[in-house]
Amino acid sequence: MDRPEHRTGCCAPRRVSGPAVPSPPSGQPKPAGPSAHTVPQAHIPAQTFRMGDTHGDGTPADGETPVHPVSLTAFDIDTTSVTNADWAKFAAATGYRTEAETFGFSAVFHLALAADPSDILGQPPQTPWWRGVRGADWRHPGGPRSSIDGLEEHPVVHVSWNDAQAYCAWAGRALPTEAQWEAAARGGLDGRRYPWGDELGEGWPLNIWQGAFPTENTLDDGFLTTAPVRTYAPNAYGLWQTVGNVWEWCADAWAVDTYSRDLAAGTVHDPTGPAGLGPHAPRVMRGGSFLCHDSYCNRYRNAARTSNTPDSSMANAGFRTVSP
Repeated sequence: MDRPEHRTGCCAPRRVSGPAVPSPPSGQPKPAGPSAHTVPQAHIPAQTFRMGDTHGDGTPADGETPVHPVSLTAFDIDTTSVTNADWAKFAAATGYRTEAETFGFSAVFHLALAADPSDILGQPPQTPWWRGVRGADWRHPGGPRSSIDGLEEHPVVHVSWNDAQAYCAWAGRALPTEAQWEAAARGGLDGRRYPWGDELGEGWPLNIWQGAFPTENTLDDGFLTTAPVRTYAPNAYGLWQTVGNVWEWCADAWAVDTYSRDLAAGTVHDPTGPAGLGPHAPRVMRGGSFLCHDSYCNRYRNAARTSNTPDSSMANAGFRTVSP
C-alpha cells in the first residue's frame, strides 16, 4: 500500500498523497469579520515600482525576470506573519482543522524532529534533510513530541495555502498578491536586494541558516527554526521579517513566465497573477525561511519567489494578510 509522503525541494516540500490519505474537509468557516484579526497593520501607499530581480541573483527556473514596472493601489498589510496565538484564536472559534491535521502528517526539518522513529513516514533521497512526520502540525511543529508552549509569538507553520485562505475567509482578510507582497517587503527601497538595502551588513538582520547546510547550524542569528515575529528590525513601512524566518503564501497562481506576460501587457496595475490555471495549480510563496543559505538557496531576497501546491504544508511556511 502506498504511504503518504512529501515530494520535496530544498525550500518547499510538496505533498503527494497516497490512497490511504483522507480528503480534507470542504467549505470555509463562518466569517467573523475584520475585528477578529488583531495583527497590527502597515499602510502601503499607492506606487509604481520595479518588480523583479535587478541584481542577477535569481535563476531562470524561478522566473524573477524580466524586471518590469508595476503600479499598485494603496492597501494595508499585516506588520508580522500570523502567529501561533492568532491561529489558536481562529481554531478555537471555528473548530477548523488544518490539512496537516486532516492528512495526519506534514514536513519537518531533520534537526528539529521531535518524534519517534515510527512516526517518520518518508525521507526523500534528493533532499534528505526533510522528513514526512506523522502528527506534525501547527500545534506540534517538530512532530508529536513537540508543542507551541512558549512559541505563541512565533509564526504559525504547517498551514497550507488552503488553510491560509480559510483563515482569511473567517477574518475578512485576503492573502497578498505577489506584487503587493514585494512592494511591501521593499519598504519603499525600489530595486534593492533586501528590505534594508543591498548588503547583509554586520551581524544577522534576518533568520536564515549559518554554518554548513544541512548538518551544522552555528545559530549565529539565535535560532535553529522560527524566531518570534518581532525579531530583528522592521523595514521602512513597519513590516517585520519579510525575508527569512518563514516562507509566506501569496494569493497568485504560479507561472515561471508571469513577468514576461506582464511585460507584454505594459505597465501592470494591481496584477493578480496568471489566470485559468485551476484550483490545484501551485501557488506563489515569498521571502525565504530559516533554512535558506547562499550555498544552495539565496531566496531570502525581496525579488525571490518559489511555489508549492495549495495543499502542501511544512515547518518553514506561514502567511500574512492584507485588507481585501
